[in-house]
Amino acid sequence: METLGNIQEFSSSPEMRETLTKLGFTKIFAEGDIILNENAYINTIPIVVRGSVKVLQSDDDYREMLLYYLQPGETCIMSFLGGMHHDTSKVKAVAEEETEILFIPINKIGALIKDYPEWLDYIFRLYHKRFEELLEVTNAVAFKKMDERLLQFIQKKCEITGSNTLNITHEQLANELGTARVVVSRLLKQMENESLVELGRNKITLL
Repeated sequence: METLGNIQEFSSSPEMRETLTKLGFTKIFAEGDIILNENAYINTIPIVVRGSVKVLQSDDDYREMLLYYLQPGETCIMSFLGGMHHDTSKVKAVAEEETEILFIPINKIGALIKDYPEWLDYIFRLYHKRFEELLEVTNAVAFKKMDERLLQFIQKKCEITGSNTLNITHEQLANELGTARVVVSRLLKQMENESLVELGRNKITLL
């Protein structure tokens, strides 16, 4: 079975899709598995085949903040750039659910760029998308109140998972938003009083 056969991003170039499949190898990760750690050397470029991946960055106190999600057909631009420049990873990638990833060896990327202009177009389109998402994160941190950020985060996570109910703790939400658990708990209770969400044990339902 062709690994990338159902991925829309590669539908315009069957030849490149076949080459990627031959060059790479696939691996399946369970929910919560670390795919890439900060400061690790990058030897492969990941392409998400199914599932989703959250990309985070931590500060000196090991507090983490969500930067963006990778969905089927997408790769991590940070990994791509780090691998091309023989640098270590500046981010951590974690499987949001059971996720299958096609890994392309970094030493094959030069040939892909040379042989397939579609590959470079694919990279630039994703670079543009990630840049816009990082601008949104910067804007949210700088200008939006935490209640707005929390609601938008829940809405985005529901969109990614395809469900209005999230199985997540207040601690996990706080970690991904870079704030304290007590702040998240207080805001969630306020949102429940406003009939925006329904709270359960380690569960949040968007209404």
